[in-house]
Amino acid sequence: MGHRNGNFAVFALVASVLALAAMVSTDAYSLAAQSEASGYSALTHEVGGTLLCLNDAVLDAAVQPVVAQ
Repeated sequence: MGHRNGNFAVFALVASVLALAAMVSTDAYSLAAQSEASGYSALTHEVGGTLLCLNDAVLDAAVQPVVAQ
């Protein structure tokens, strides 16, 4: 029984590695990875700009002029 489970595990591993290799070698995978990377780049650009504006607003609000009394 143990040998049968081991053989099945090896077969499943080999089949999944071959399926993954076949998927990675296709143009569809390449295009999906490229669009994901460009989407991630655009997202980080937008979020980075928003965080910079938010940081400036917080710093402006936090720095109050000292008024002599």
